[in-house]
Amino acid sequence: MDKKILVACLSIYIGLTSIATAGLPVSVDGEALPTLAPMLEKVTPSVVNIATSGTIVQQSPLFNDPFFRRFFDVPEQRRQRKRTGLGSGVILDAKEGYIVTNNHVIEKADDIVVTLSDGRKLDATIVGRDPGADVAIIQVEAKNLTKIKTANSNDLRVGDFVVAIGNPFGLGQTVTSGIVSALGRSGLGIESYEDFIQTDASINPGNSGGALVNLRGELIGINTAIVGPNGGSVGIGFAIPVNMAQQIISQLIKHGEVKRGRLGFTAQDLTPELAEAFDIDQRHGVVVARVEEDSAAEKAGMRAGDVIVSVNGDSVEDSADVRNMIGLIRVGTKIEIDIIRGSKKKRLVAKIAEKKSKTMAGKKLSSKFAGAELTLTEVEQRNGEATQVILISKLEPGSSAANSGLRSGDIILSVNKRSVSNFKEMEQAIKIESRGLLLNIQRGNRGLFILIR
Repeated sequence: MDKKILVACLSIYIGLTSIATAGLPVSVDGEALPTLAPMLEKVTPSVVNIATSGTIVQQSPLFNDPFFRRFFDVPEQRRQRKRTGLGSGVILDAKEGYIVTNNHVIEKADDIVVTLSDGRKLDATIVGRDPGADVAIIQVEAKNLTKIKTANSNDLRVGDFVVAIGNPFGLGQTVTSGIVSALGRSGLGIESYEDFIQTDASINPGNSGGALVNLRGELIGINTAIVGPNGGSVGIGFAIPVNMAQQIISQLIKHGEVKRGRLGFTAQDLTPELAEAFDIDQRHGVVVARVEEDSAAEKAGMRAGDVIVSVNGDSVEDSADVRNMIGLIRVGTKIEIDIIRGSKKKRLVAKIAEKKSKTMAGKKLSSKFAGAELTLTEVEQRNGEATQVILISKLEPGSSAANSGLRSGDIILSVNKRSVSNFKEMEQAIKIESRGLLLNIQRGNRGLFILIR
């Protein structure tokens, strides 16, 4: 080999060996390399892993059919199965041991075990749950807990750097980073009340209830959902803004639940065309389309055609904003609503009212409903409008109603092919056919027909 080539090869080899053994530089041109490690060392003790276990009852779908059971004279058979789950949580109050997580993490749990970053395992109890917004508070008894600092999530901007901390796939505490991809995401059908922060920081199963923090290590959101094939991360994750969560948390700690009310009006988004038609110089807001008679909204002086621009001083972008703002306020609380009526601005003061509800024993309508308790209640739609429905609120095991195939929680949509939304309509529909009742039922997310003879 040529001597010059040999020397050159040795020089390259020595240089590469030096790079390999020297490790990464701690600085470049005198400037320290950026790292999130110092911030994470302060924050990660505030994020916990949550393991749950519970018992679920299973039975064959055939046993849901009362005619099958009756024909074969087979007693109802159920079997129990152990259910386990994993999630994350964030310590909000070190003194009282309060931890915030998602409702779906602990909803069906009989036992909840919290694992701290220092390895301690603690039994937890449920303080309060809010299925509508998917927020829950649990409590542990322990010393030397580390609570997290919170930020104002209203100050977030698209493009801000964020870090997600949680327990994906039960691997243990894991950190991922990204940016705020979008704000105010709603209408996704994930929760009843939605105002999500969207992020591309990797969020996977097990991250639910974990922390989304800014680069100062301040809590800005509670990681709650992902969008992706087979539940895997594809860079689209959602977190509940901490400002929204805090309103719920205070009620859960004080009352154990969020008792939501209503004002009694229907609204739609303010479009440029509607703004022009109303002759107002307003880009964002909500137009009141209808005000219910004798409702809290009517008592406050609200009228159809009013344009809502703010609630309690917070500006309103669209109807989802109004729904979230009102939905987070407890029954009996007074709120201030700023509106534009004609060319004038006006402030209304309204008091959040309870949702209307009326209960009746099913046997009063028909002997076929004996053992069922029917409740006339309101289900709020995603556009803010409340729809009145007939709900089977209670059901006695072994009763006529239970044996007919009905279940607690069923919503009766129609009787004998006639839509029903109140007890009077249901009574009239029952009288149509004496040989039996054909019911159209909504059960969860599916619909079915049940024939009762």
